Amino acid sequence: MISLVPIASVPTSSVEQLLDLAFGTDRHGRTAYRLREGMHAIPALSFAAIDADGDLLGSIQCWPIEIATPSGAVEPLILVGPVAVRPDRQRDGLGRKLVEAALEVADRTGAEPMMLIGDADYYGRFFGFMADATAGWQVPGPVDRDRLLVRLHPGQQVMAEGLLRPRSLAAQTDDRQLRPV
Repeated sequence: MISLVPIASVPTSSVEQLLDLAFGTDRHGRTAYRLREGMHAIPALSFAAIDADGDLLGSIQCWPIEIATPSGAVEPLILVGPVAVRPDRQRDGLGRKLVEAALEVADRTGAEPMMLIGDADYYGRFFGFMADATAGWQVPGPVDRDRLLVRLHPGQQVMAEGLLRPRSLAAQTDDRQLRPV
C-alpha cells in the first residue's frame, strides 16, 4: 500500500538521497535549481509517496517563482518539480500519482499558473502542460525550449515574455499555505 503524505513529514535527508538516486549528485547545477534558489517548497503542493513500512518511494516539490519583464511587471508562478521516484519503483505510476496530487490541490485552491521543465509529450498528454506560451520566457541557464512548459487554469493567462526567477521574498506569504478560494 502506498500513501501520499506531506513532504514535511519525511526527513529532508531522505528526500535528498532520493533526489540523488533519481537525478544524480550533480543535479544542483541544473537550471531548475537556479529557479528555486533561496526558496522553500510550498507545503500544500509538496508530497512524498511512502510504502507500508514507511520507506520513501517518491516525492514532488513545488516552488514559488515569478516571471519579470524589463519594465518591472511581475507575475507569480509555481515551479513543479523535481518529481522523483526511486529507480526500482519507476514505471509503477508513482510519479503520475504525485503530480496528480499536487495539481488537484492547485486546481482546488485556484493557485497561480504552474510551470515545469520536462517532457512535453508526457506532461502535455496527462496533465495539460504546454510550451505554446513559453517561447518568450528567459531562464537563468540552459534549457531545451520544448521542455519549458506551463499549465494554465481555464481563463488564466501568463506573461508572454520575461525572465523566470525565484519569487521575491516580499511577494511570498508567511506560510505559503494555499487556501481554498
